[in-house]
Amino acid sequence: MQAQLIALDWGTTSLRAYKLAAGGVVLEQRALSSGIMQLPKTSRVINGRECADGFELAFEDACGDWLDAQPDLPVIACGMVGSAQGWREAAYCETPANVANLGNSLQTLVSLRGTRVHIVPGVIQRSRLPNVMRGEETQVLGVLQNLPAETDGDLLIGLPGSHSKWVEVVDGRITHFDTFMTGEVFAVLSEHSILGRTQQPGAAFDGLAFDRGVQVALSTDGELGVLSTLFSARTLGLTGELAPTAQADYLSGLMIGHELAALATVQRRRRHSVHLPSIILIGNAQLCARYSRALEACGFANVTLAEQATERGLWQLALAAGLLDSSSR
Repeated sequence: MQAQLIALDWGTTSLRAYKLAAGGVVLEQRALSSGIMQLPKTSRVINGRECADGFELAFEDACGDWLDAQPDLPVIACGMVGSAQGWREAAYCETPANVANLGNSLQTLVSLRGTRVHIVPGVIQRSRLPNVMRGEETQVLGVLQNLPAETDGDLLIGLPGSHSKWVEVVDGRITHFDTFMTGEVFAVLSEHSILGRTQQPGAAFDGLAFDRGVQVALSTDGELGVLSTLFSARTLGLTGELAPTAQADYLSGLMIGHELAALATVQRRRRHSVHLPSIILIGNAQLCARYSRALEACGFANVTLAEQATERGLWQLALAAGLLDSSSR
């Protein structure tokens, strides 16, 4: 099959490159550690010129040989590459956002080798407490392309991570989303607080400790809030009730439990119903497995995992932007 698109998922710490054929079929993919905060620094010659620009160097590493073989391949990129700290800033699109208005709002730059790189904007939700996403919008749009119509309006798309996103969609549009800094705060507490002092890495995931943390978040003790229950990750260790190797998984369950308990409360209030929506999770398989486990405990009965969301979303955005022939669908 002939390649028709190069799609880049370019985040803070990593860069993933996909060579796609008709219909978004992945021909080849690569993963590099050249996120926007850790770009290459060793200069080299690109297109006959000495270059020290980290973005140009990372771009060449990711797909230079693909473009040598097919110089006219269109290139589309999403993620933090379009942030103010990225290669070229792509201004946020406001909610409600869909494939059409995001595809029509791509920011374009010309690389040193002469290739036009089309960057996907993020999405901003303006309110008293504004919310933003960059990269997640592409994954959400990739999932929406394959959903049956009857799920519309009764679906929540979850993207667990450093800054977990929970996205509501209506009529194929991103209408509302909430962000929880669960992953980043967990890392900070484990690495830079007293809670991490007694933690010892376990050989494997401790499901019982994780479940215990979730249940504490859902209990009457959890009603005091996460700032209170966090201290139990220390005191249960001090009293010998939680082994050092179990403490990290307990803390993980506790924090994810608080996140999902709050999410369930808000969803019931917004929907004026005790019924909770179906969930589709996108992201790292191990982290999504933790969230699936906790979601069930929190009353979310229908949880599934999406695959290849980013590449599908970038393909759909490239179609909407006119970067591909309509026969490529």
